[in-house]
Amino acid sequence: MGIAPFVPGLCLAQADSGRSASEPDRRPNIVYIMTDDHACQAVGAYGHPIARLAPTPNIDRLARAGILFRESFVENSISAPSRATLLTGMYSHHHGQTTLQYGIMDTTCVHFPELLQEAGYETALFGKWHLSIEPKGFDWYDIFYDQGEYYNPVMRTPETDGAYLRQEGYATQIVTDHALAWLDAHREDGRPFCLMIHHKAPHRNWMAERRYLELYEDVEFPEPPTLFDDYATRGDQMRQQQLTIDKHMGYAFDFKVEELKDEPTLPYIRASWDLAMQTLTPEERQAWDEAYARMNRDFLAQRPEGRDLLRWKYQRFIHDYCRTIRSVDDQIGRVLDYLEAHGLAENTIVVYASDQGFFLGEHGLYDKRFMYEEAFRTPLIMAWPGHIRPGTECRELVQNIDWAPTLLDVAGVVPPASMDGRSLVPLFGNGRAKGWRRALYYQYYDYPAVGNVRLHYGIRTDRYKLIHWYGPGEAGDPDIDCWELYDLKRDPHEVHNVCDDPHYRKVRARLEAQLNRERQRIGAE
Repeated sequence: MGIAPFVPGLCLAQADSGRSASEPDRRPNIVYIMTDDHACQAVGAYGHPIARLAPTPNIDRLARAGILFRESFVENSISAPSRATLLTGMYSHHHGQTTLQYGIMDTTCVHFPELLQEAGYETALFGKWHLSIEPKGFDWYDIFYDQGEYYNPVMRTPETDGAYLRQEGYATQIVTDHALAWLDAHREDGRPFCLMIHHKAPHRNWMAERRYLELYEDVEFPEPPTLFDDYATRGDQMRQQQLTIDKHMGYAFDFKVEELKDEPTLPYIRASWDLAMQTLTPEERQAWDEAYARMNRDFLAQRPEGRDLLRWKYQRFIHDYCRTIRSVDDQIGRVLDYLEAHGLAENTIVVYASDQGFFLGEHGLYDKRFMYEEAFRTPLIMAWPGHIRPGTECRELVQNIDWAPTLLDVAGVVPPASMDGRSLVPLFGNGRAKGWRRALYYQYYDYPAVGNVRLHYGIRTDRYKLIHWYGPGEAGDPDIDCWELYDLKRDPHEVHNVCDDPHYRKVRARLEAQLNRERQRIGAE
């Protein structure tokens, strides 16, 4: 991105407040790019070994041009609740979308694009929606059915009367094509815009673009230190969950070994394989089959066992995951290039985020849902020439309840009192702000459900994390009521639960009191 001189102390809330009708509208454009399940471990700018082997040069380009939030988290690590929080700036229990269940979101909640529309912004969204309510606050949208498919997905617009129409191509490129076409049609009228680009990738089941089917095949990715975690200090919740790479992923759907599709696995995983593959054209399916036949040959000839089998599964999973991210990074590059080529970069704030984090083998897991770091933490990068100093890093605790207030603030719109978050604009100068929050609240509600992750809530400070697991069991699971406490400074991998350690008695008491106060403050149930 092009870089304008940094202007410290700019009062954003007063921008253009006295603009006459004849003056150009210099309020900033907003481009918000969000992926699904993109872990910080797979973003080059965060410095993880995985990303050094599977780089993300365009996301990193954005980070160099702006601010990288190192302590960015969600309030509920699952897709639909996270998307509702993005739109409303609210905790899940306030907007109602606590789980993936349809029909539970409070439709009266104000969505931040509605307020941008009222302020004169043109607004559009492309890609994944994944909420049961109709999009509101958008002049235009073009959204996937449900999760969307990687190949030849169906999408609908306001003009199709609810009908989904097949789109030819790869989803990550299609979404970008449609977004840039909308910009072509609307960038000349002088009104500021808010463009939201929501990719499917890298959501399960990680189907790479044809040209990248065998990308990284000569790369061996480093194993996380906790790949073989035995959960020795954790409670029953870790023995009941169904999100391990070793036992709960499918040979066909997840590992792309169709010859073993009848191997024992969870029923929904077995059924998902044919659904995922049915959208490929014959030509695409042939290229797919040929590529994976080559990559699976040695595995099928001499199938590993025990720890070696888990190591093979991890490598296949992480290869496919990173292949889909390569396409995302390519398309982000297209967007940044477009903004520069059309003279928009200097007056546009570009945000990159994921709807939550993701386990890449840590604790032997894939997926999200847990309050453990890899799922709780999410990438967040913002670049705005002239207003955010290039190369800034922020280590304050920020959360996805803050996204909506921030985007309203940069547009000169006062965030409504209904929003639980706070604007991140005060952090744009040097990554610090006096009086910033010292703790984050998290709560997970989606049980019983896929993954069998038990209900839990907790609090995280800069050093400690306290988690309470609770609730009656379903389908043979026992009732649960247990606590976990982690000293993140001494135990960053979260393998030593010190909740009952007498040395941490005072820490636990202090955190429990702090957690109870926070739950009362925000009205958590």
